[in-house]
Amino acid sequence: MQKKKSLLILVAGPYRSGTNDVPERIEANVRAMNEMALELYQMGHMPVLGEWFALPLIETAGSKEVGDEIFNDIFHPIAVQLIDHCDAILRIGGASSGADEMVNVGMQKGKIIFRNKSEIVVVAR
Repeated sequence: MQKKKSLLILVAGPYRSGTNDVPERIEANVRAMNEMALELYQMGHMPVLGEWFALPLIETAGSKEVGDEIFNDIFHPIAVQLIDHCDAILRIGGASSGADEMVNVGMQKGKIIFRNKSEIVVVAR
């Protein structure tokens, strides 16, 4: 029996959408993506969030608030670049133009697009 391949899966969900930039609501969105990432890991895959790369760089670059020029120069562009390194994208959560952009870019780049965790096969680690 051939072992199923572990995938590097970008979790794409709302970050700012529906939050009015209220920090606690943004944190709830990130928590939902992190929780899904943990589930993917437990299924034998390697999850990743664009936020894991973008947010430390945004802070280091001196961003003062969500949506400022530094934030906008890094946040979505780094996630788009990250797609090149991923096998698949899992779209979660509600309305989000940014997460929809990740899916659209992923489709253009020929990546596997999942819309539900149940579509993803569990693999042995």
